[in-house]
Amino acid sequence: MSEKKIKFEFEKENKNSVRYKEVPEDGMPPVIGSIYIQKWYAGSSKTIEVVINKLD
Repeated sequence: MSEKKIKFEFEKENKNSVRYKEVPEDGMPPVIGSIYIQKWYAGSSKTIEVVINKLD
């Protein structure tokens, strides 16, 4: 199983969600791009981290 941690920075706030843009590693293309998190969970966070596991 391969695990990847991806960091995101605040990009913009919408009515019910917050959009974060991926901070790619040096010289690598983005894995996800942008991600939307609901406001009730994101709160005022300026950065988030997502962990992806490849199962096979």
